[in-house]
Amino acid sequence: MTSRPWQAPVASGTLNATVEIPGSKSLSARELYLAATADSSSSLTGVLDSRDTRLFIDALRLLGADIEFSGTSAHVVPLDPQAPERTDELSIDCGLSGTVMRFIPPLAALSSRITHFDGDEGARLRPLKPLLDALAQCGATITYHGEEGFLPFTIQGPLQLPAGATITVDACASSQFVSSLLLVAPMLSHPVTISAPGKVVSLPHIEMTCQTMRARGCDVEEIDEGTPALHSWHVINERSRGLVNSIEPDLSNAGPFLAAALVCGGKVTIPHWPAETTQAGDAWRDILPRLGADVTLHDGALTVSAKAGHIRGIDVDLADIGELTPTIAALTVFADSPSLLRGIGHLRGHETDRLAALATELRACGCRVDEGTDYLAITPPTTPTPALHHAYADHRMATFAAILGLGIPGTTLDDIACTSKTLPDFPSMWASLVASSKEASVEA
Repeated sequence: MTSRPWQAPVASGTLNATVEIPGSKSLSARELYLAATADSSSSLTGVLDSRDTRLFIDALRLLGADIEFSGTSAHVVPLDPQAPERTDELSIDCGLSGTVMRFIPPLAALSSRITHFDGDEGARLRPLKPLLDALAQCGATITYHGEEGFLPFTIQGPLQLPAGATITVDACASSQFVSSLLLVAPMLSHPVTISAPGKVVSLPHIEMTCQTMRARGCDVEEIDEGTPALHSWHVINERSRGLVNSIEPDLSNAGPFLAAALVCGGKVTIPHWPAETTQAGDAWRDILPRLGADVTLHDGALTVSAKAGHIRGIDVDLADIGELTPTIAALTVFADSPSLLRGIGHLRGHETDRLAALATELRACGCRVDEGTDYLAITPPTTPTPALHHAYADHRMATFAAILGLGIPGTTLDDIACTSKTLPDFPSMWASLVASSKEASVEA
């Protein structure tokens, strides 16, 4: 936590900004994992340089991959599954990274080596039991050193699955439980089916995993079981291919900058926006017009234009795109009518309990909030009030406060540094965005 609250800057007029967004955190993790388990070396560009990424790289290195990482480029020499098995114990620092605490344990469990996992205090509140239960069913030994189903824990393999095996996992709390099993499946001794009965949240993230794997030659097929209550995937045990690849900008992280156009008026442009993508953040193209903006995609650049003071209330199901919720919630503060954000119960297991955090911080600036098990009903105030907001060590709660500050002078935040999780240079990027209200254009 920073020693002094961060003073959120206020725009002096309408915006006219072009903002360069760093690479996708989600794609960076998947590409690095597949490169580290490939059959040959890979070179990646556009990799997000953030705390989460560096912790992920550190974990892959400990498991045997050779990764040279500089700037936004990574050269990866994969781990050798045929190398003599080491007997020394490993300790992996997860920080607050969901990808480290969920993607890495299955990879560590391929061997009989003992591996310890722990992370930040907040990481010990994030659910892991469905994944670890699935690994235990596959032969892994899990030892908890605190509450069952949470960090810290120790895992020891090897995973042992018979031919034709099915791994069943409960994915109602996180799609990462499925993605982690999909990613390790090519390294197993037999083809495997991964089954997720019941509700599965954030399906686009699972599709992102599948498409990233297919691009590297992995044979992964979604199976139609004939019922919406069961999702299954079949994966052949053949290692991914090494390749040269560039990673898309993080479209979810583009959200706060695009939202600024609605609060302040004017326009914000994000270059290098993909025409087709599995990223959840592509939903901004559909959501922002419902809030009152004009959105255009031309020559790979997404531009959001809006008039200040013309934000509409919204009723939206965010079950598949929950990570966009804090940004949308910030915009509802300035809306002309109440909003209902639905399908977001799984956000209680993110970096913090985002539903409770959002309800608290929305009330702090004058909103009336009804917090349900999986929804927030928000009635905006006539005049929002400034407040000292709390980040809860959650990067998206920090950017939520930054958006509020655009339209509520005197808004402060206790910890802007936590934005380094996905946007290491966020304070200067945000300052440049705000400065564009005085300048013709800016690149952040």
